[in-house]
Amino acid sequence: MTTFYDVPTEDLIETVAEEVADELDQPDWVDFAKTGTGRELPPEQDDFWARRAASLLRKVADDGPVGVERLRRAYGDSTSGSTRYRVRPKNKTDGSGNIVRTALQQLEEAGYVETNEGRGRTVTGEGRTLLDDTAEELIEELDRPELERYA
Repeated sequence: MTTFYDVPTEDLIETVAEEVADELDQPDWVDFAKTGTGRELPPEQDDFWARRAASLLRKVADDGPVGVERLRRAYGDSTSGSTRYRVRPKNKTDGSGNIVRTALQQLEEAGYVETNEGRGRTVTGEGRTLLDDTAEELIEELDRPELERYA
């Protein structure tokens, strides 16, 4: 049985984004919103909303139960510190909470994520099935010898 842990993350997110894209509605403001305070411009990808939602689904399945604040921190940046003498502070900026929250709400409406009061969001059985089935299809398509033991 292949799980979503067994395939490369980038490939899984890309494939899940294609499958979930029809169920999600990209808000109008996404074209103009930055993904965090540490960014200067909005994202340039055409399928940014579906990719971010697929990435959130995988992260909730991996780390859940998880809240918006922890997900904001995961999608944040490191701050620009002085590179003089190779010193840089270990501070980070948070990602956009509105993007994370809205994508999670849409994933809830689609039935892939559920909210547990006081604990955060967890993935449902339908969401886990989507990730695992996609991983199984993906591992058969990938021609990588190091992944043959999971097929």
